[in-house]
Amino acid sequence: MILRDTCRSAPCARPGGNAMRRGRAQGALLQGFRALVLLLVATVVSATQAPFPPPDLTQRAGFDQRLGASIPAHAGFRDVNGKPVDLHTLANGKPLLLALGYYRCPNLCDVVLKGMAHSLAGLDLRPGRDFEVAFVSIDPAETPADARHAQAMLARMQPKASVPRWHFLTGDQPSITALARAVGFRYFYDENLHQYAHAAGLVAITPDGKVAQYFFGVSWPPASLRLALVHASQGELGSVIDRLVLLCCGYDPSTGRYSLAIGRTMQVLGVAFVLALGGWLMWLRRRARA
Repeated sequence: MILRDTCRSAPCARPGGNAMRRGRAQGALLQGFRALVLLLVATVVSATQAPFPPPDLTQRAGFDQRLGASIPAHAGFRDVNGKPVDLHTLANGKPLLLALGYYRCPNLCDVVLKGMAHSLAGLDLRPGRDFEVAFVSIDPAETPADARHAQAMLARMQPKASVPRWHFLTGDQPSITALARAVGFRYFYDENLHQYAHAAGLVAITPDGKVAQYFFGVSWPPASLRLALVHASQGELGSVIDRLVLLCCGYDPSTGRYSLAIGRTMQVLGVAFVLALGGWLMWLRRRARA
């Protein structure tokens, strides 16, 4: 009886128990390692079997800058409620910030829309009041319901960007093609990837429907967007300071951004110096006469 109790309380109550536990732990570790190896093999196989983009991708998808080109007045689209609209009527005498993509895009377009919302949220200019924003689908199969869903999702993620005031549009192939050609937006449908290949960027349009500036990529400084809208507004937006900044900064088509124009800056400083010198001389003459 004593031996039985002693044996139960001792660490050696079950001979070989530690060895069994070590064996089970090693087995579980081995199974986990096998699962990891199988996962890595499956990843490599799926990557090697994935279709590659076409070799002429950069030639078939991109932006051709067509500054001063007019957007087509006849191109008709539909808003999120299915109401017919054209871009000239939509702009309503204000500058327009335009982006093209499609709502079911699995990669790039979500990033573009989020980048737009992030940049516009930092502006003191407001969509619907000072300028208009339009995102046009390049997929004729998409519907106003797709546009409405994309707008609602973005509005929830970026509440400060006034997304409900944006215009999310769909259209037929002739209207999409006419608009894309007018602004130099090249794209195509990749049958292997089952998605559209296209560039990323924004186009600033003047109130009379002419291309004023391009912004490439998926992220844009709010200050640069503001200058572009002021420039596109043809004097309707901005302050005197904005006009001076535009005089000193030049639009670089190769980058789609504003950069400091040394020549203009020197001219502005020279004129300011002459005016200041003239004013000082006049003050000296008046003081001498007094």
